[in-house]
Amino acid sequence: MQIARVLFNDVPTYAEYKDGKYYLISGDIYGEFSVGKQIEVSSLLCPVVPTKVVALGVNYAKHREEMRHDPNMLPVIFQKPVSALLAPEGNIVYPTLASTVHYEAELVIVIGKRVRKASKADAGKYIFGYTCANDVSERNFQKIDGQWTRAKGYDTFCPVGSYITTDIDPTNLTVQTVLNGTVVQDGNTADLIRNVYDIVEFVSSIMTLEVGDIILTGTPQGVGEIHVGDTVTIQISSLGSITNRVIAE
Repeated sequence: MQIARVLFNDVPTYAEYKDGKYYLISGDIYGEFSVGKQIEVSSLLCPVVPTKVVALGVNYAKHREEMRHDPNMLPVIFQKPVSALLAPEGNIVYPTLASTVHYEAELVIVIGKRVRKASKADAGKYIFGYTCANDVSERNFQKIDGQWTRAKGYDTFCPVGSYITTDIDPTNLTVQTVLNGTVVQDGNTADLIRNVYDIVEFVSSIMTLEVGDIILTGTPQGVGEIHVGDTVTIQISSLGSITNRVIAE
């Protein structure tokens, strides 16, 4: 099932996306809900409304190599502010002081049940579904600051969507970035150092994950720059895509 968050009659609501059409959802998508009539939507919204956005860095071996990180390091955990979230077709704003902004295609875990200290064996019980994201990052700030809050925390630096896809095997999905029509990043979730179940176990051992929270699972090799005027698409097999234009601040 693919679930979108849409603007319908000027009100944010959820809808099932099926065969190119949208059907109104009534109730709680994380609990009891029903699917009703077909609706016409005016725009797609970010499909999640999380309390926090957690992310893993250097979680693909080849990306670790291209970023020249220690091959023995554990994946880095960090957070992006919810104010960085961007709708699937929104504009990425290139900060005035930025000089080196990169795209990062990522599989996203959507949490469906409150959890603390999940085991790897039970982690799947707490996963509602998956979507895709662009972990937009300013590399110069990342190096200067020695930590990643400013580099990854600007408004619009976390496009997410277009849908939440449920009931899917996340262990062998193609993860791509298409920049101005050219595929520039091409990986597979089979190459994650920590898979989605490891990640939920790891993150929930540190913090309580609430319903609707999301975890970005890391990006494969092939990251590179985006510039004002570019159009960048993140696409993951079976999950759909997001396409965002880069504009000046």
